[in-house]
Amino acid sequence: EFDKMRDEDRVAIHEAMEQQTISIAKAGITTILNSRTSVLAAANPIFGRYDDLKTPGENIDFQTTILSRFDMIFIVRDEHNDLRDRDIARHVLTIHMHRAPPEPAAGEIDIATMKKYLGYARLKCAPRLSAEAAEKLSSHFVSIRSEVRRIEEDTGTRSTIPITIRQLEAIVRISESLAKMTLSPRVTEQHVDEAIRLFKKSTMDALQSGEVEGISQAQMAREVKNVEKQIKDRIPIGSRAS
Repeated sequence: EFDKMRDEDRVAIHEAMEQQTISIAKAGITTILNSRTSVLAAANPIFGRYDDLKTPGENIDFQTTILSRFDMIFIVRDEHNDLRDRDIARHVLTIHMHRAPPEPAAGEIDIATMKKYLGYARLKCAPRLSAEAAEKLSSHFVSIRSEVRRIEEDTGTRSTIPITIRQLEAIVRISESLAKMTLSPRVTEQHVDEAIRLFKKSTMDALQSGEVEGISQAQMAREVKNVEKQIKDRIPIGSRAS
């Protein structure tokens, strides 16, 4: 759980995620080790449950310097859904009844072949951006920066999830990964379109979390305070309401 990480470890992970290296100085030995690996992290909100009336910064106890290093950020809510809750309960109870791991889901490609394919794609495929793809990435980066500025002006607060040049590099990496999946030597506009869609459904949705039907977090907070004030004005001090 990423949120349980010690402060000193949070500082150390900056280098691992940004430079893909880890510096070690122990027992008189000083060296730098490679850490070329993908990082998949999960964390809990500060209050145990995500509060839509609060900003992402008030829900997530992370420094912006760490958040900016993730290519995609997803906010997973535990929403009440009877059908989904029944499926989860049935799955858990089935495991306890039969004491056996569930059968692996059947797919079009078996796991062993999939691992070989992914290994080959990562090792042999090194796609490059086409001119059209680069132009689309540039235009999109400018547009999302403008969108974030608009959100910050509406809320009157700085975004906890910053959109910097790192996010442009993130979308480039996603585009290249999509090209590798098809063993394509070039990153095309189609790859960029899908990368932009994934980025919007993850990081941009996380940045805008709390906006419901066009109502921003700041607007909701103002409405709640307004209702609270009206209730206090209508009910005299010391009286009771049923």
